[in-house]
Amino acid sequence: MKRDLFALALMALSLAGQSALAETGDAARIARGSYLARVMDCGGCHTPRGPDGAPIPGKSLTGGSIGFEIPDLGIFWPPNLTPDATGLGGWTEAEVVTAIRTGERPDGRILAPAMPWPSFAGLTDEDATALAAFLLSLPPVENTVPAPATAGGEAPAPFYRVVLPKD
Repeated sequence: MKRDLFALALMALSLAGQSALAETGDAARIARGSYLARVMDCGGCHTPRGPDGAPIPGKSLTGGSIGFEIPDLGIFWPPNLTPDATGLGGWTEAEVVTAIRTGERPDGRILAPAMPWPSFAGLTDEDATALAAFLLSLPPVENTVPAPATAGGEAPAPFYRVVLPKD
């Protein structure tokens, strides 16, 4: 009886230790993802800005309020990157990684050309999943950005115009 209790106690301690290690590993991975989001300047596009052009405090990564007009394609506003239904809600970590690396959303739609996914395609598996884990760990914030506007269409919000050099 004592031997069984001792074995059970050892197993419980082992599982508790593994759980603590997993939590520490997740925290380290999320911290790495937070660092990557900063150095990759995700917030530069995906954070709304006030009338003065400064990022709105407390709204980091909830979707850009300034769009990008791509010649002959239309105007695109950077989406909400929090796990709310208006953002990455329902996306898996693997789907976020695919979008970051290939520019393809889970629904098959290709991300706007302003998204520099080709630059992110070379992220290591560890860094890509850390970035995805960080984004999915954010508090969900409801924020719907304008839908893409067609080329020459009406823009419901401010945007930058991309002008290509002429030959």
